Amino acid sequence: MAGPSDARVIDVHAHVVLAESFGAAGALGPEMGGQDGPAPWFRVGGYRLDGVRYQGSPFMDVAARLDRMDAAGIDFQVLSPNPLTYLHFIDAATARVFCRTHNDALAALIAPHGDRLAGFAALPMQDIGAAVAELERAVGDLGLLGGYIGTDMTQRLDDPAMDRLYEASIRLDVPLFLHPGPAGIDGPKGDANLQGFDLDVVIGFAAQETLAVARLIYGGVLDRHPALDICLSHGGGATAFLAGRMAQAMRKRPWSPAELRHDGAFEERLARLWFDNHLNRDASLALLTDLVGDDRLVFGTNFAGWDAPEDLGAHRPAAKLADNARRLLRLNPRGNA
Repeated sequence: MAGPSDARVIDVHAHVVLAESFGAAGALGPEMGGQDGPAPWFRVGGYRLDGVRYQGSPFMDVAARLDRMDAAGIDFQVLSPNPLTYLHFIDAATARVFCRTHNDALAALIAPHGDRLAGFAALPMQDIGAAVAELERAVGDLGLLGGYIGTDMTQRLDDPAMDRLYEASIRLDVPLFLHPGPAGIDGPKGDANLQGFDLDVVIGFAAQETLAVARLIYGGVLDRHPALDICLSHGGGATAFLAGRMAQAMRKRPWSPAELRHDGAFEERLARLWFDNHLNRDASLALLTDLVGDDRLVFGTNFAGWDAPEDLGAHRPAAKLADNARRLLRLNPRGNA
């Protein structure tokens, strides 16, 4: 194939683990061990992921990634930071070094494979000025396609301090992707009920994505920045199921300003967000599509991750989702040079 402009299937939800970033956050790591034995592990700070073998897997081996993409019928993929390594709560100086190291390594990895791979930039969100500067460098100098951040950081998504990053994304004409990370790696521990059974990932991620939608809409982010393109992972979590309750709150609760209380105000703003379709259940995706339509849906897999379909090649998305991805990512549409 010729590249992203002709891709039939574009995957926007595919994480990468970069050996060059190991140790770039000092004592926090990241680091891994036991990769050649029966008990592999990966550590960031006090968070240890056991039983996951990154070495030799598509997460770290480009040849293995491309082979699995071929088997799955994925033409083009955009690689994003590992959610365990956002590090949005560490000291700003270390975060700046880590993100720069990560983005340089990612750009070098994808450079020989521009017809198949692209990348999103890690950003040091504890220093908004540095995050803007790194986004400018990553897009302008490294050719990455946008910023990729967690949903939990030192400031809320609707904090006015975030406006500088949103304005920079618009000025650079790139999208911003939101994807949760497990609570407690380098910041607050989160709800104790999410400890055990991987609930911090299984339920916590969906909760964080739903909260992100609420913050972006209730907090006026989309009204302040009408040209901003934000894409949320996993179909926005539980948003489709809770949309009626969220809309009712916007109409009725005392914090909602008068101009946002009319019928349809919530739904109008919700339809301006983008969502990947990685929901693991057709009925859940149908609920989301019925709510927001399919013009801002893109294909995502969590490629090679625990919740990616085992028969991924049998889950070929509609061609429209690749066209949507080209619009979101500012890639050349099919037929245009």
